[in-house]
Formats: sequence, C-alpha cells, structure tokens
Amino acid sequence: MSQSIKLKKGFDINLKGKAEKKIAELAQPETFAIKPTDFLGMSRAKLLVKEGESVKAGTPIMIDKAVEDVFYCSPVSGEVAEIVRGAKRKILEVRILADKEIEYESFGQQDVSSLTKAAAIDLMKKSGVWPNVIQRPFGVVADPNDTPKSIFISAFDTHPLAADQNFTLQGDEKYFEAGIEVLSKLTEGKIHIGVNSESADFFKSSKAQVNTVSGPHPAGNVGVQIHHVDAVNKGETVWTVAPFGVAQIGKLFLEGKYDASRVVAFTGSEVLTPQYYKTYTGGCINKMVDGTTKDGFVRFISGNVLTGTQINSTGYLGFYDNQLTVIPEGDQYDFMGWILPTTEKLSFHKAFGLLSFLGGKKKEFTLTTNMRGQHRAFVQSGEFEKVVPMDVLPTYLLKAVLSEDFEQMEGLGIYEVIEEDLALCEFIDASKNDVQAILREGLDLVRTS
Repeated sequence: MSQSIKLKKGFDINLKGKAEKKIAELAQPETFAIKPTDFLGMSRAKLLVKEGESVKAGTPIMIDKAVEDVFYCSPVSGEVAEIVRGAKRKILEVRILADKEIEYESFGQQDVSSLTKAAAIDLMKKSGVWPNVIQRPFGVVADPNDTPKSIFISAFDTHPLAADQNFTLQGDEKYFEAGIEVLSKLTEGKIHIGVNSESADFFKSSKAQVNTVSGPHPAGNVGVQIHHVDAVNKGETVWTVAPFGVAQIGKLFLEGKYDASRVVAFTGSEVLTPQYYKTYTGGCINKMVDGTTKDGFVRFISGNVLTGTQINSTGYLGFYDNQLTVIPEGDQYDFMGWILPTTEKLSFHKAFGLLSFLGGKKKEFTLTTNMRGQHRAFVQSGEFEKVVPMDVLPTYLLKAVLSEDFEQMEGLGIYEVIEEDLALCEFIDASKNDVQAILREGLDLVRTS
C-alpha cells in the first residue's frame, strides 16, 4: 500500500543557475573515462584491457578483484588511449578515445516477462549495468550473491540545482518500466518508488509501490525514504538504483546493448546559459565548459555542491552523476567577513539576521567555496538534528566514529546513512568538520570489521 510521507526537517539551498528545460546541441567529447574511485567499496581494480586496444560500448574494461564476475564496461566504442595511475600504481582513470559513431557489444534482446532471476543477474553483471545497483548499508556496489529485502528508487532529487528526473528521462518510459520489471525479479520484497508532486504522474509502475514524499532537502534522498518506509537494521540489505540506472537496465534487456547515454544538467551561477546536454557516462567536460562560463576563478563539480567531486576543466563526469555545477571559488577576502549585514549570503543559523531571508524562500543565492572559518572544536549545538529527518543523532554518531566505538556506531544508526544523508550537517556545521569524510571512515570501519 502506498505511503504519504511529510517531512519538516531539512533545508533547501536555493542557488542561482538552474538549468532551463531544453537539450542544447553539443559536440561529443573526444575522450571518456572510467574511474575506479567512483565505485565505493572497490577493493582493488584489475584491468582487462591494455593501451591501444579497440573496445565497443559494453566491452569489459576492469573488474574488482573481490567480486570478479561484475564487469565495469566501456561507455563508448573506440581505443583505450591512456591508463592513468597514481601512487603505488593505483588505477585512477582508464581513458578511451571515442569513435564518431558508437558501436555496441550485442547481449541479445530478452523477454523480460519470462526472465529468471539467475539470468537477469548474469546479464547485468557482464554487460556493465550492475554497478548501478547500490547496497544499503554502506552505499557500495551491491553484491550479486545477496538478496535484498526491498529495492528503492527515488524519482526526484532535492539537491541544489539538481537535474529534473522527469525531463531527463522523457522518451525512456518503456525502458524504465522494463527496468522495474527486471529489478522485481531480484527481490522477494517490494520495489519502492519515491515521488513528489511533480514526478507522481511520470513515474508509475504496476510492479512497484509508489510512495509520495514532501518536504525540504533531503526529502529526495533515497536513504531518507528507506528510513521512513522500510528501515535497514543490522544484518539486513536494501538495494537502491537511480532512475537513469533503471532505464539503462531496461534498455539492456529490450535492445540488447549497454547504452551509457544520459542527459546532464549544466548548472551553477557561473554558467552563462544553464541548460541540459546529452552525452555519455564519463564524458570529458572540456567542450561543455569551453566559452560557456563566466570569467574568473571557478570550481567545476561533477555532481551537486553538497556531495559532488571537484574536477578541472578537462576532467570527467562521474559514473553516478547527471549534473555538472560551476560556482565561484572562495578565494577573495570578504570585508568584515560574516559580521557585515547583507542580503546576499545564505545562512541556516540566520547569522546575518533576517536580511538574508528578505527575498523569501524563492530567493536565489550565489555561494562560493569559502568556508568562512576554520576547523575548531566540535560544537554540540543541536543544529544537525534539525536538518536530518531521520531517527538518527548525527552529532553523537560522528563522535562515535571518531572514537572508533563500534557498538555506539551501530546503536546510533550508522547502517541507515551514507554521506549524502548528512551532507547538510557539513554545510551548516559551525565547527567546519568534514562530516562526510568522517562518516565514510566509520562506514568502512564497520563494513570491513
């Protein structure tokens, strides 16, 4: 039975630079990259190709030595141009020089209705779509040998300037429905789709329970929806898939190919014309940002400003990202810092009085990367609990991680959260703690213990 969830806790960060709902023409990047760092929990990447080899879209590029039957595949056809390594020869990127016309590995069309669980998992593992399936707890690529008690899809995103899922998946409705049917074979529980008022009509499925969620960010986070519908306890597993991942899975079974194309929102206050572009997973952003951003020192972020990854102007989009954000670097001195009253600075704590809220909830802000302070002792203010709409005590949980107290971490709800669920805590933290990094340290400690 569908549920209606109304959340009051949270905080919307309304930034300038929301993408206009149109897909602009864009010359495709010359190179694309697969980055092992995108896949949390990957113990050690093992290459299956060498520089100079020709590949097709769907050709296996690497595996995780801990789970050798899950392939990470090329998003495009072309030539393996470069393998970038870091310290101790750690693989950082596998760059592929793309063909002008994409050729695909053929995996054969499937009758989804008669598909067995074993056949579905086998095809997903060898075709490149399996990494779309993420496991809770821990937020790592799911183990195909597990059976989740349920699968969750959040059909809307409340992160700052996030892509509109309804718009980016227009025309892919049949693939999304096929993807839901495939996923329904992987669990004995339910498929849950979280929608808001804008996505309720678009995301429908006879194979899923559709739950309506309302409230400020992080209402769109799948972890919040899991918490309120089918919470994860110790020893339990829930899987999550992003909407474009569901459509990609559906296209694999209906058309027999690994189609890594996606619509990306190009957003941020420093973008001259925020809009959408169609590209492929792992695309280089150089052609997207060339001549389309304002002059000055800016930061390019693959993803959103809360949880995204900083890249340079010739960097590559992350595997799970359908958004590129450009904001000013905070490298300029502010006269009188946070003391000076202004209407142009956003503050959850109302540090600038009521001035920053004079424009109402629809007022848009231009925020820089300036932290407006430095790291200091952990202040226990009770503010974290105001932006986390879950029965979790973030302050105590983070302190338990810092003290490596496993029993406290488990008791305080570490199985229910990953970085994005506490990202707002980092944004409002007066102590300037790297909250997401602390939480990941705790998640890895518990996962590997």
